Amino acid sequence: MHAAKPLPTPRQTNLRIPKDDSAALSNPSMYRSVVGALQYILVTRPELSYVVNKVCQYMHDPQEHHWKAVKRILRYLVGTCSHGLLIQRSPSRDIRAFSDADWGSDIDDMKSTTGYCVYYGPNIIAWSSHKQRVVSRSSTEAEYRSIAAALTEVIWLQSLLHELHLSSTQPQVFSDNLGAVLLSANPIMHSRTKHFELDLHFVRDYVQQNKIRLLHLPARFQIADTFTKPIIGPSFLEFPS
Repeated sequence: MHAAKPLPTPRQTNLRIPKDDSAALSNPSMYRSVVGALQYILVTRPELSYVVNKVCQYMHDPQEHHWKAVKRILRYLVGTCSHGLLIQRSPSRDIRAFSDADWGSDIDDMKSTTGYCVYYGPNIIAWSSHKQRVVSRSSTEAEYRSIAAALTEVIWLQSLLHELHLSSTQPQVFSDNLGAVLLSANPIMHSRTKHFELDLHFVRDYVQQNKIRLLHLPARFQIADTFTKPIIGPSFLEFPS
Protein backbone atom coordinates (compact mmCIF):
# COMPACT_ATOMS: atom_id res chain seq x y z
CA MET A 1 0.00 0.00 0.00
CA HIS A 2 2.92 2.36 -0.60
CA ALA A 3 0.84 4.26 -3.18
CA ALA A 4 -2.24 4.61 -0.96
CA LYS A 5 -3.48 8.02 0.17
CA PRO A 6 -2.01 8.79 3.63
CA LEU A 7 -4.27 9.37 6.64
CA PRO A 8 -3.51 11.61 9.64
CA THR A 9 -4.50 9.05 12.29
CA PRO A 10 -4.40 5.23 12.44
CA ARG A 11 -8.03 4.86 13.56
CA GLN A 12 -11.32 6.73 13.61
CA THR A 13 -12.57 7.77 17.06
CA ASN A 14 -16.08 6.39 16.53
CA LEU A 15 -15.01 3.14 14.87
CA ARG A 16 -15.76 -0.07 16.76
CA ILE A 17 -14.36 -3.38 15.52
CA PRO A 18 -16.29 -6.04 17.45
CA LYS A 19 -16.52 -9.70 16.64
CA ASP A 20 -19.90 -10.09 14.98
CA ASP A 21 -21.58 -11.98 12.14
CA SER A 22 -20.09 -9.96 9.29
CA ALA A 23 -18.32 -11.64 6.39
CA ALA A 24 -15.26 -13.68 7.26
CA LEU A 25 -12.04 -12.65 5.59
CA SER A 26 -11.28 -14.71 2.49
CA ASN A 27 -7.53 -14.73 3.18
CA PRO A 28 -6.98 -14.84 6.95
CA SER A 29 -3.31 -15.76 6.55
CA MET A 30 -2.68 -12.35 4.93
CA TYR A 31 -4.33 -10.64 7.90
CA ARG A 32 -2.19 -12.58 10.38
CA SER A 33 0.96 -11.88 8.42
CA VAL A 34 0.39 -8.12 8.24
CA VAL A 35 -0.74 -7.79 11.86
CA GLY A 36 2.21 -9.89 13.00
CA ALA A 37 4.55 -7.58 11.13
CA LEU A 38 2.90 -4.51 12.69
CA GLN A 39 3.89 -5.71 16.15
CA TYR A 40 7.57 -5.13 15.31
CA ILE A 41 7.02 -1.47 14.50
CA LEU A 42 5.81 -0.86 18.06
CA VAL A 43 9.47 -0.89 19.12
CA THR A 44 9.79 2.68 17.81
CA ARG A 45 6.16 3.76 17.30
CA PRO A 46 4.35 3.82 20.67
CA GLU A 47 1.41 5.80 19.27
CA LEU A 48 0.36 2.64 17.40
CA SER A 49 0.21 0.47 20.53
CA TYR A 50 -3.53 0.81 21.04
CA VAL A 51 -4.69 0.18 17.48
CA VAL A 52 -2.28 -2.71 16.89
CA ASN A 53 -3.36 -4.28 20.17
CA LYS A 54 -6.97 -4.07 19.01
CA VAL A 55 -6.48 -5.73 15.64
CA CYS A 56 -4.31 -8.42 17.26
CA GLN A 57 -7.33 -9.58 19.26
CA TYR A 58 -9.01 -10.91 16.11
CA MET A 59 -6.18 -12.87 14.53
CA HIS A 60 -7.96 -16.17 15.25
CA ASP A 61 -11.06 -15.18 13.25
CA PRO A 62 -10.52 -12.01 11.20
CA GLN A 63 -13.47 -10.43 9.40
CA GLU A 64 -13.77 -7.85 6.66
CA HIS A 65 -14.16 -4.84 8.96
CA HIS A 66 -11.07 -5.97 10.90
CA TRP A 67 -9.07 -5.96 7.65
CA LYS A 68 -10.31 -2.43 6.88
CA ALA A 69 -9.01 -1.31 10.27
CA VAL A 70 -5.60 -2.83 9.44
CA LYS A 71 -5.48 -1.07 6.08
CA ARG A 72 -6.18 2.25 7.80
CA ILE A 73 -3.10 1.66 9.98
CA LEU A 74 -1.06 1.03 6.84
CA ARG A 75 -2.36 4.23 5.25
CA TYR A 76 -1.30 6.13 8.35
CA LEU A 77 2.16 4.58 8.10
CA VAL A 78 2.46 5.65 4.46
CA GLY A 79 2.49 9.29 5.52
CA THR A 80 4.60 8.84 8.67
CA CYS A 81 7.46 6.60 7.53
CA SER A 82 9.99 9.07 8.89
CA HIS A 83 8.48 9.14 12.39
CA GLY A 84 10.23 7.46 15.30
CA LEU A 85 11.65 8.04 18.75
CA LEU A 86 14.24 10.69 19.50
CA ILE A 87 16.45 9.55 22.37
CA GLN A 88 18.33 12.55 23.67
CA ARG A 89 21.06 12.88 26.24
CA SER A 90 19.97 14.58 29.43
CA PRO A 91 21.28 15.01 32.99
CA SER A 92 17.76 14.39 34.32
CA ARG A 93 17.26 11.15 36.28
CA ASP A 94 13.52 11.63 36.83
CA ILE A 95 11.21 8.65 36.38
CA ARG A 96 7.66 9.61 35.41
CA ALA A 97 4.89 7.18 34.56
CA PHE A 98 1.51 8.08 33.04
CA SER A 99 -1.31 5.61 33.63
CA ASP A 100 -4.78 5.47 32.12
CA ALA A 101 -7.67 3.06 31.56
CA ASP A 102 -10.70 2.98 29.30
CA TRP A 103 -13.41 1.38 31.44
CA GLY A 104 -15.43 -1.37 29.75
CA SER A 105 -14.28 -0.33 26.30
CA ASP A 106 -14.37 -3.81 24.73
CA ILE A 107 -17.94 -4.34 23.57
CA ASP A 108 -17.38 -8.09 23.15
CA ASP A 109 -16.66 -8.86 26.81
CA MET A 110 -16.82 -5.43 28.55
CA LYS A 111 -13.23 -5.64 29.75
CA SER A 112 -11.22 -2.47 30.17
CA THR A 113 -8.04 -1.38 28.41
CA THR A 114 -4.90 -0.57 30.39
CA GLY A 115 -2.39 1.89 29.00
CA TYR A 116 0.77 3.40 30.43
CA CYS A 117 4.06 4.94 29.41
CA VAL A 118 7.24 5.55 31.40
CA TYR A 119 9.75 8.35 30.92
CA TYR A 120 13.35 8.42 32.11
CA GLY A 121 14.29 12.07 31.94
CA PRO A 122 12.82 13.44 28.68
CA ASN A 123 12.82 10.05 26.92
CA ILE A 124 9.96 7.60 26.72
CA ILE A 125 11.47 4.17 27.34
CA ALA A 126 8.53 1.87 28.11
CA TRP A 127 4.88 1.70 27.10
CA SER A 128 2.04 -0.77 26.94
CA SER A 129 -1.55 -1.10 25.80
CA HIS A 130 -3.43 -4.27 26.68
CA LYS A 131 -6.83 -5.56 27.70
CA GLN A 132 -7.32 -6.28 31.37
CA ARG A 133 -7.83 -9.93 32.32
CA VAL A 134 -10.93 -9.38 34.46
CA VAL A 135 -14.03 -7.21 34.17
CA SER A 136 -13.73 -4.09 36.33
CA ARG A 137 -16.87 -3.09 38.19
CA SER A 138 -16.05 0.61 38.30
CA SER A 139 -13.89 3.14 36.52
CA THR A 140 -11.84 3.56 39.71
CA GLU A 141 -11.07 -0.16 39.73
CA ALA A 142 -10.03 -0.10 36.07
CA GLU A 143 -7.80 2.93 36.67
CA TYR A 144 -6.27 1.36 39.77
CA ARG A 145 -5.36 -1.80 37.87
CA SER A 146 -3.61 0.40 35.31
CA ILE A 147 -1.72 2.21 38.06
CA ALA A 148 -0.56 -1.14 39.43
CA ALA A 149 0.64 -2.20 35.97
CA ALA A 150 2.56 1.07 35.54
CA LEU A 151 4.07 0.74 39.01
CA THR A 152 5.28 -2.77 38.20
CA GLU A 153 7.13 -1.36 35.18
CA VAL A 154 8.62 1.44 37.31
CA ILE A 155 9.87 -1.05 39.92
CA TRP A 156 11.54 -3.13 37.22
CA LEU A 157 13.16 0.01 35.78
CA GLN A 158 14.51 1.01 39.18
CA SER A 159 16.01 -2.45 39.61
CA LEU A 160 17.67 -2.21 36.20
CA LEU A 161 19.10 1.23 36.95
CA HIS A 162 20.47 -0.07 40.25
CA GLU A 163 22.29 -2.90 38.45
CA LEU A 164 23.76 -0.34 36.05
CA HIS A 165 24.87 1.83 39.01
CA LEU A 166 22.64 4.70 37.89
CA SER A 167 20.72 6.83 40.31
CA SER A 168 17.14 8.06 39.96
CA THR A 169 14.84 10.39 41.82
CA GLN A 170 11.64 9.33 43.54
CA PRO A 171 9.33 8.03 40.77
CA GLN A 172 6.11 9.87 40.01
CA VAL A 173 3.00 8.11 38.68
CA PHE A 174 0.29 10.29 37.15
CA SER A 175 -3.37 9.34 36.82
CA ASP A 176 -6.35 11.42 35.70
CA ASN A 177 -8.73 9.53 38.01
CA LEU A 178 -8.92 11.47 41.26
CA GLY A 179 -10.75 8.65 43.04
CA ALA A 180 -7.92 6.20 42.38
CA VAL A 181 -5.33 8.72 43.58
CA LEU A 182 -7.21 9.45 46.80
CA LEU A 183 -7.82 5.77 47.43
CA SER A 184 -4.08 5.10 47.52
CA ALA A 185 -3.70 7.39 50.55
CA ASN A 186 -6.93 6.47 52.33
CA PRO A 187 -6.32 3.81 55.01
CA ILE A 188 -10.03 2.96 55.27
CA MET A 189 -11.08 -0.02 53.19
CA HIS A 190 -14.53 0.24 51.62
CA SER A 191 -16.64 -2.75 50.66
CA ARG A 192 -16.61 -1.63 47.04
CA THR A 193 -12.84 -2.09 46.86
CA LYS A 194 -12.58 -5.60 48.29
CA HIS A 195 -12.61 -7.25 44.85
CA PHE A 196 -9.33 -5.58 43.87
CA GLU A 197 -7.55 -5.47 47.22
CA LEU A 198 -4.38 -7.07 45.82
CA ASP A 199 -3.66 -4.16 43.46
CA LEU A 200 -4.90 -1.73 46.09
CA HIS A 201 -2.46 -2.87 48.76
CA PHE A 202 0.38 -3.21 46.26
CA VAL A 203 0.16 0.45 45.23
CA ARG A 204 -0.72 1.74 48.69
CA ASP A 205 2.33 0.07 50.28
CA TYR A 206 4.67 1.91 47.91
CA VAL A 207 2.86 5.21 48.51
CA GLN A 208 2.97 4.86 52.29
CA GLN A 209 6.66 3.88 52.23
CA ASN A 210 7.29 7.06 50.21
CA LYS A 211 8.85 5.03 47.40
CA ILE A 212 6.61 6.65 44.76
CA ARG A 213 4.39 9.71 44.45
CA LEU A 214 0.96 9.09 42.99
CA LEU A 215 -0.36 12.36 41.57
CA HIS A 216 -3.57 13.49 39.92
CA LEU A 217 -3.23 14.87 36.40
CA PRO A 218 -5.99 16.68 34.46
CA ALA A 219 -7.31 14.54 31.62
CA ARG A 220 -6.23 17.04 28.95
CA PHE A 221 -2.59 16.46 29.92
CA GLN A 222 -2.83 12.67 30.15
CA ILE A 223 -0.30 11.28 27.66
CA ALA A 224 -1.45 7.70 28.33
CA ASP A 225 -4.83 8.44 26.69
CA THR A 226 -3.15 7.48 23.42
CA PHE A 227 -2.71 3.93 24.73
CA THR A 228 -6.34 3.36 25.76
CA LYS A 229 -8.54 4.96 23.13
CA PRO A 230 -8.42 6.31 19.56
CA ILE A 231 -7.37 9.97 19.56
CA ILE A 232 -7.66 12.40 16.66
CA GLY A 233 -6.97 16.07 16.09
CA PRO A 234 -4.41 18.17 17.96
CA SER A 235 -4.22 15.73 20.89
CA PHE A 236 -2.92 12.93 18.68
CA LEU A 237 -0.63 15.16 16.65
CA GLU A 238 0.97 16.49 19.82
CA PHE A 239 1.94 13.00 20.97
CA PRO A 240 5.78 12.97 21.33
CA SER A 241 6.73 10.44 18.66
